[in-house]
Amino acid sequence: MDPEIRAKLRRITDILWAGGVTNPVTYIEQISYLIYLKMLDEQEIQYEKQERMTGQRPKSLFPKQAKRFRWQEWCNTSGDKLRDFLGNEVFKYMGSQLIKDAHKIASFFQSAVLEIRDPAVLKEVIDELDTIKFSELGPDIKGDIFEYLLSHLGQAALNGQFRTPRQIRAFMTEMVDPDLGDSIFDPACGTGGFLIDAVDYILAKYSEQAVEVPIYGEDWLDKKKKSIEELKKEIPNLQTYKKGAGEIIPSWEKLEKSIFGVDVSRQIMRIAVMNAVLHGIPNANIKRGNTLSKVQGLTEEDINRKHKVILSNPPFAGKLPTESIRDDLPTNSKKSELLFLSVMMKSLDAGGWCAVVVPEGLLFGSTTAHKDLREKLLNEFELRAVVSLPAGVFKPYAGVKTAVLVFRRPVNESKKGPHTKKVWFYEVKNDGYDPDKITGGVRPETPEKNDIPGLLTEWQKYKASQFKKIPGIKAREILEPGSDEPKCWWAEYSMIKQNDFNLAAGGYKPQIGEAISKENPKELIEDTLAIEKEITSGLKNLLNEVEAIE
Repeated sequence: MDPEIRAKLRRITDILWAGGVTNPVTYIEQISYLIYLKMLDEQEIQYEKQERMTGQRPKSLFPKQAKRFRWQEWCNTSGDKLRDFLGNEVFKYMGSQLIKDAHKIASFFQSAVLEIRDPAVLKEVIDELDTIKFSELGPDIKGDIFEYLLSHLGQAALNGQFRTPRQIRAFMTEMVDPDLGDSIFDPACGTGGFLIDAVDYILAKYSEQAVEVPIYGEDWLDKKKKSIEELKKEIPNLQTYKKGAGEIIPSWEKLEKSIFGVDVSRQIMRIAVMNAVLHGIPNANIKRGNTLSKVQGLTEEDINRKHKVILSNPPFAGKLPTESIRDDLPTNSKKSELLFLSVMMKSLDAGGWCAVVVPEGLLFGSTTAHKDLREKLLNEFELRAVVSLPAGVFKPYAGVKTAVLVFRRPVNESKKGPHTKKVWFYEVKNDGYDPDKITGGVRPETPEKNDIPGLLTEWQKYKASQFKKIPGIKAREILEPGSDEPKCWWAEYSMIKQNDFNLAAGGYKPQIGEAISKENPKELIEDTLAIEKEITSGLKNLLNEVEAIE
């Protein structure tokens, strides 16, 4: 990102913080409103130029009677007049039926509230944004702008949700390998991180010169003052992902229409929409709703739609009232983690892939609902991998132990017998950050210890063999004393079935045998008897002393 733009964004967030808007979710939402209004005004300017040159133009969002709602008409005012006009009239117009032809914009501004109440703070923010010409920036730069803002969330989001760290999203996306034309879905999309990562992954595929970016960001790379190639030689375990402009993508419209996300929070949904807008996919299908409920925001088309790629880290905590849960889900549980997994299993298209973060309790829970859902997963789907994550992945916000399930719906579902033959387990002990320490509110970087590049290397080999040559060691093998601790292993369906379909990686981990002592057993026995004799003698002396006192 251009240093000047980064400095402007830093000033904006500092102004808002000093002005009392201290919740990152709130100030990202408020900045999103203002950026959208600025971009819509720039779009109108482009329409006006088009009209002067061709005599034609698309329909305006701001016809004559609504011209006063355009950014350029009010951005130079100040004080209470600016605050009240923006909050009471502009927001109301943008979310009204007056722009029903632009239903995505109206949905974005529906029930919008201006939380920046200090007129001076509002004016400073508007003045800073007014100097950024969004129409002159490519989707990559606009996307970087929003990634910078989202970095202020850390991993925390809202109502117990967590923003999944980049390193986890990146490996999950690579494992399911989305492509242009694949319908991509996140049933609990939060700020849209997985959806944007999938888009970036596809754009990199369709770029003439995709570049590698470290998971720590481009600023981290700039501070190192070394090229990515030099750093990868120094740090073989450095995890990266690819970014590209997507200049050879054959259909941008096809890409946009393939993105689907749902979130229950209107505030978070707005942030996800703006994330998509600034990444160049304003027509992505992101909406407010509850994918678990039969009464909140989903149409029959939404419920019945099938997807080729599902990526998600749904909220774990919480239960739904039985009467609110969708009738078509393959579980009788009220637990949100089981319900979300059920949604993904139902929504996955034949041949489609899913990667989902789950709490480890889902893998070994002993309730009937837990066991039945795991059995269904192994019998009716191809469960390819269970990736065990370190407990510190979501620190400092949560220490819950999690794993990633990677599974596929079979193309030929009528085939008899369980579709899962073997399950591959991989243990990630370090994800590029210290799993135990917290410094300055974040985990320190440990790029040289990251296990994820090794995971992806083994996965690509496994995938290249068409999943016939499974990496690692057979479950519960006893390894030679002194062997290296295994990172991956595999278990056959029959073993997992015998264990109530338990999918916790640790339960199948091969063990390293203990070295047999080379000491002479006769000498050990003699030494033990000598010690026993010494103890007996000491106790007799102690007894004599006690009797003498009495």
